[in-house]
Amino acid sequence: MTFREHITYIEGKCAKLIFSLAKSAKITWGLKHKALKTIYTGAILPLLLYGAPVWKRVLNSSCYKDKLVRIQRLINIKIAKAYHTVSNEALCIITGLMPINIKIEEATNYYAVTKGEGYLYDREMDIKNWIHPAKDITIIEGQDDSTHYIQAYTDGSKNEAGVGSGIAVFAGGNQKKP
Repeated sequence: MTFREHITYIEGKCAKLIFSLAKSAKITWGLKHKALKTIYTGAILPLLLYGAPVWKRVLNSSCYKDKLVRIQRLINIKIAKAYHTVSNEALCIITGLMPINIKIEEATNYYAVTKGEGYLYDREMDIKNWIHPAKDITIIEGQDDSTHYIQAYTDGSKNEAGVGSGIAVFAGGNQKKP
């Protein structure tokens, strides 16, 4: 399957689901927005996000992005019980749902973090694995006419690991010493 076929298949499958949902909702006097939101997050969103890390780059093409936005817009209109003239951005705000392109980006980043590319993001680490600040400092030499001031300070906190401290560096020829 190509990305075009995949996106078209997803669009058709989700549209059928939304229209059958709308048909059954009319028969039973309509579903509340909370129930529709649950159906969106439990049934439609997983269909839209399936394989997103693989095909995310095709969203640079507006025709693919528009198909996914159209699906989200259909369900957002049902959830908000709004007119078809309301913009998609307004529908996302009214329903409290994240726009689909941002949701796809989030799912892709989550996949990257959980599947081994997590070194690109902040994460918890044991203290014994921290890089010592003295090994991470880069020294930039100043110009001949500039004056540098280094000020070390502490907030007075202390625990079993040590004392909290900080360093402030002031550089410049016209600055006064603090």
